[in-house]
Amino acid sequence: MYSTVLLLHSWTRWLVLVFGLIAVFRAFTGRQGRPWTGADNGMGAAFVGSMHLQLLLGLILYFGLSPYGVKAFETAGGAVMKDPIGRFWGVEHLAGMLLAVIAAQVGRTLSKKATDPIVKHKKAFTWFLIALLLVLLMIPWGIWNPARPAFRM
Repeated sequence: MYSTVLLLHSWTRWLVLVFGLIAVFRAFTGRQGRPWTGADNGMGAAFVGSMHLQLLLGLILYFGLSPYGVKAFETAGGAVMKDPIGRFWGVEHLAGMLLAVIAAQVGRTLSKKATDPIVKHKKAFTWFLIALLLVLLMIPWGIWNPARPAFRM
């Protein structure tokens, strides 16, 4: 079960990145006065929806299946905080990604509530960009672990 959920979590990140890049690009180009279209709304929804799916898969891993999740804190004396890898998975990755999901949801909510198309695009751009940057920072690229695969099989 662990390997299946980990595989899904690993591959779904690419959906998040693709939808995030498209949503940020559409919001950026719309700030010049382009009307807010169904495609803008759809890309925002796809980005936020893929972020929520990632969050669900990540929480299943964190609270149930992964040796780096809550189980890491069962060690005596908080040893996980002294281990950079354990701390990254047990605290930093979770906190950064939660903030990214929150930022994406805020951007979607604020852009839907705004009435002016330019304001919609500006709100979406700002919050989606923050979310995307947090995701890019907290994905365990080769920066964190050079042996970690970009595409898990």
